[in-house]
Amino acid sequence: MLSLPLKINQNYEEISMNIYVGNLAHEVSEEDLRQSFEAYGKVTSARIIKDKFTGSSRGFGFVEMPNSPEAQSAINGLNGTDLKGNALKVNEARPRRDRGSGGFGRRGFDRGGFNRNGPGGKRRY
Repeated sequence: MLSLPLKINQNYEEISMNIYVGNLAHEVSEEDLRQSFEAYGKVTSARIIKDKFTGSSRGFGFVEMPNSPEAQSAINGLNGTDLKGNALKVNEARPRRDRGSGGFGRRGFDRGGFNRNGPGGKRRY
C-alpha cells in the first residue's frame, strides 16, 4: 500500500461568520453594534441596512467576525439581550438567495387578465 505524507496547514485560519442582527432600534449606530459584538471577539465589519430612499434604518444589520467560535459565543450571548430598548434577534446569517435578473423573468408572463377558456379554465365549446 502506498503511503503519502499528510501536509497540514500550520497557518489555518478559522472561516469568518456573517451574523444577522434583527429588531434593531432606529437609534442604534454601526459603532454601537460593533461595540456590542467586540465584547466577544474581533469584529471585521458591522453594517446596518438602511432604506435606499429615506436613509433610515430598516431595523436589521449584519456583523462579520473572523473567528467562528467567538462568533457563536456572541450569538449565544447577545440573542434576546436589550440594546437601546429593543431585544435583539441574533443568529447566523443565511446565504442570499438568487433573486433573478428582474423584468419579466421575475414575475412571469402570465399576470392574469382575460381568460379565454371561461370560468375555471374550462372551454365553453
